[in-house]
Amino acid sequence: MRRLFSLLCLWLLTGAADPILVPEVSQHEVEVRQGFTGTELLLYGAILDPTGIRAGRDYDIVVILKGPTRSIIVREKQRFAGIWINGASGEYRSAPGYYAVASSRPIDKIVDTRTAAIYEMGLSSLQLSPIGTIDPNKQRRFADGLVGLMAGDGLYQQNDGAVTISEQVLYQARIRLPSSVPVGRYTAETLAISRGRVVASATAHVNVSKRGFERGIAEFADQLGLLYGLLAVGIAVGMGLAAGRIFARF
Repeated sequence: MRRLFSLLCLWLLTGAADPILVPEVSQHEVEVRQGFTGTELLLYGAILDPTGIRAGRDYDIVVILKGPTRSIIVREKQRFAGIWINGASGEYRSAPGYYAVASSRPIDKIVDTRTAAIYEMGLSSLQLSPIGTIDPNKQRRFADGLVGLMAGDGLYQQNDGAVTISEQVLYQARIRLPSSVPVGRYTAETLAISRGRVVASATAHVNVSKRGFERGIAEFADQLGLLYGLLAVGIAVGMGLAAGRIFARF
C-alpha cells in the first residue's frame, strides 16, 4: 500500500509522458504448511493517464499470475484388450506450473488473437513450447488435454470479468491459489489495453515456499531422491504387512 501511495504522489508531482501502471499484491510471501488448503490473492493497483483524465474510462485491465515453468510429459490413454494403457505422448519444455488470468471483459472482446498470443492472454493462448516435431492436430490435442487437466486441478484458470475498476482509476482482482500450488517465484503481470493495443504493463512478484515439516520432506526428496524413494516403498510395504496381520486376527 505504501508503494502504491508513493508512486501516486510521484506521478502527481512530475507528470508522465506515457500511462503508468501501479500494481500491488496483497501477499508477497505465501507459506505452504501442514493443513494448507489454499489461499486467495488480491491483485490491485491504479492506472494513471498523463492527460489527467480518469483512466478507467478508456482502458481495459488484464492481470496474469504465472508460476514457475517446468517440463511436462502428457500421455494419451488408449484402450487395448479391455484395459487402458499409455499410448502416444507429447512433451512440453516450459509449461507453467500455475497460470491464472483475470480481465475486466472477455479477452476476445479486448484484443485480437495475435495480441493475445504475444502476451499469453487466456488459456487458448498459452505458449507451451512442445519438444520435437509432431502433427499439428496431435499437438493441439495434447495441449488441450494438458490445459484441461491443469484446469481441473485449479492450477490453470481464466476469469473473464473478474477485474473490477472503481472510480475509473483503481482496479482489483481476486485469484485463488489451490492447496496443490507449486512452490517457486510467481510473476503477477498487469496489462493496460486501449483499443486493442497494450499501452502499459507492470509486474509484481509473489514467492510460494514450503515451511516446517513439509519443507524438510521436500528438500530430502529433492536432494536424496533415490533414498527417499526406497524409504517410501519400505514404509508402504511395512504398512501393508502390518495391516494384513491386524485384519488376519479378525
